[in-house]
Amino acid sequence: MGIKANKGFLSFKKLLTGLLVVGQIVTAGPVSGMDISKIDLGRIPPDGGEKYNRLIFEKSPYLLQHADNPVDWYPWGEEAFARARRENKPIFLSIGYSTCHWCHVMAHESFVSLRVAEILNRDFISIKVDREERPDIDSIYMKVAQIIGGRGGWPLTVFMTADRKPFFAGTYFPLESGYGRPGLLDILGSTIELWQKDRDRLLGSAEKITGLINQTAAKKAPARLDESILAKAYQQFTKTYDSEYGGFGKAPKFPSPHQLMFLLRYWQRTGEENALAMVKKTLIALRRGGIYDQLGGGFHRYSTDREFLVPHFEKMLYDQALLAIAYLETYQATGEVFFADTAREIFSYVLRDMTAPGGAFYSAEDADSEGVEGKFYLWSAAEIISLLGAAAGAEFNQVFGVKKAGNYHDEVTGSQTGLNILHLQEAGFPDSLAKARQLLFAKRAERIHPFKDDKILTSWNGLMIAALAMGSRVLGDASYLAAAEKAADFVIKELRDDQGRLLRRYRDGEAALPAYLDDYAFLVYGLMNLYEADFNDDYLLLASELTDDMADLFWDAEHQVFNFSGSGNEVLLGAIRDFYDGAIPAGNSVALLNMLKLSKITGQTKLREMADKMSGKIMVEAGEYPPGYAMFLTAVDYLLGPAGEIVIAGKPDSAASLAVLKLINRSFAPNKVVVLNRPGRAGLKIEKIAGYTKFQKMVDGKTTVYLCRDYSCEKPIVDLDELAQVINDFPGPARVGSANK
Repeated sequence: MGIKANKGFLSFKKLLTGLLVVGQIVTAGPVSGMDISKIDLGRIPPDGGEKYNRLIFEKSPYLLQHADNPVDWYPWGEEAFARARRENKPIFLSIGYSTCHWCHVMAHESFVSLRVAEILNRDFISIKVDREERPDIDSIYMKVAQIIGGRGGWPLTVFMTADRKPFFAGTYFPLESGYGRPGLLDILGSTIELWQKDRDRLLGSAEKITGLINQTAAKKAPARLDESILAKAYQQFTKTYDSEYGGFGKAPKFPSPHQLMFLLRYWQRTGEENALAMVKKTLIALRRGGIYDQLGGGFHRYSTDREFLVPHFEKMLYDQALLAIAYLETYQATGEVFFADTAREIFSYVLRDMTAPGGAFYSAEDADSEGVEGKFYLWSAAEIISLLGAAAGAEFNQVFGVKKAGNYHDEVTGSQTGLNILHLQEAGFPDSLAKARQLLFAKRAERIHPFKDDKILTSWNGLMIAALAMGSRVLGDASYLAAAEKAADFVIKELRDDQGRLLRRYRDGEAALPAYLDDYAFLVYGLMNLYEADFNDDYLLLASELTDDMADLFWDAEHQVFNFSGSGNEVLLGAIRDFYDGAIPAGNSVALLNMLKLSKITGQTKLREMADKMSGKIMVEAGEYPPGYAMFLTAVDYLLGPAGEIVIAGKPDSAASLAVLKLINRSFAPNKVVVLNRPGRAGLKIEKIAGYTKFQKMVDGKTTVYLCRDYSCEKPIVDLDELAQVINDFPGPARVGSANK
């Protein structure tokens, strides 16, 4: 998040008996195996009664995992803060998510401990927060952890006053101190001692930390945009690129597909072949590695090593969406079927395992099953041979890197387990092993599956809608389009309130929580991709309306960017304005790209003016370390141009129109928008959205294509051969994969 430790507050750690905060990037298995559907909530008292705490009434799977802890947990809300004020107690805040491995570890070690519960229940008011439901709370207090300790991660542990002002924060703490690491029992004891004997010092520290959160950076003039920032980012990517194993930096390695998307655009702009080579090698390494589920498809969260062999085994919806887009774009750029096939496998996984009955998409799958990380995915060499037979088993083990001694080590002791993470030795496997994969997949299905977080988040669904819509265009698969439309229709129907405002989360029949910037920006991103796949004007109109709503709710006129929380969201300690990409792209950057494209389609000068202001402001921060702002750079690439519009006048399902679309979709040319103007009254809606299209009609009753730059169009094209000759130079030139020529 770009915040470094403030030396003025490191002294507070000495107050806690010299204990050091150990920050970890961590990630989950249910603490409790209870089935909430079998509990009659109407018979449980408001405080949860003897068996449960107040979390039993929540919808979040993460909070429900802690509902039978002996800790007297509260959900975030005024009831908890009022009691803390009334009883003059500090707040113990714990933030995590349901598929977070180290959240589970801390829960099993500490939150089921009667010793810990006794202290927390006596001396603190304890609050649990699901970071995926409340990313605003998580963002604020993650900054605190970084201010105090220089790092962040989950579980996030915060001590604060009843008025929400933090005075200490860290991440995972074991139950007891040892090996130079502070234990939660000691931290709780030291904290309450200071609260009772030296509270003024704690309160003073809380005020100073809160001041840092709210500290506004000195106002700087907007930076001028030019191609130099793109070149600077590329050069810095080359310095951190792992030429041996692919990816960037050292372990742990995260996929970061939005960085690959930028590099593809840099290659498209400059012809720099090394940029494309880095993308290809990284995507091949990811698909070959243990970070990929070689039997069921889909990617795990991140790799703990350079080689992409040993992952943390949770699977997140947003990773599937963003990686699918990166593979699809690389297929467009290269024409290599390997990348298309990987995208198909990602979609197969999502549609099979992560799709709700109503069509929307679940959030995540756990790393753990039966309390053991990765157990669902691991195999012994002997088990594979017993299932496949000696010959096929030996071939499979050789191709997928399976060893008799195992390649997976115990994370605590480091000893060999005799178990293996499947990974490919080469970029592909022989057809003879296709049946073997199916047999092993079927056998694995008999195991106890990892926990699935079945909440539906608007923002992550927007990303998956975008990926599936793009997949339908690039791969020509109508089933992906149907899935994208079904998910979009679910979100539009179920995740909006009576006034049309988006909501954040849907689960178990309940939609709740006012949406954040990411929800608006990512859903609009999905709807715009969906429009270019099915040319349903209603999706484009809704994308435009939601963008207007986003401006009304989140635009910060003083800073000329969007705040993460808008009017209607809870007011926290300070405004959140994020531009730095994390596991998902920054909402401001996605919103910027959306507005640039919508301004092209609709001709709205307001959107372009806002985009120009935003880009100059974000540029001030992004210029310091461009690789951390990859999604912003994709928007800058679009803004600098060349960019343009393709208007197709014709019937969407005619042979001629389909042939035109196939020609357009084959190439990698991201800086364009495609609009369809249907003949007659059917085209009136798009003419209302994009007024200039009323002049772009079919010529002589034939499907006609208009190539436009800066709202000025070239002569209409009705001949497919003529279009094929010029489309590759529009608006780019585009780079066309050799297999698609």
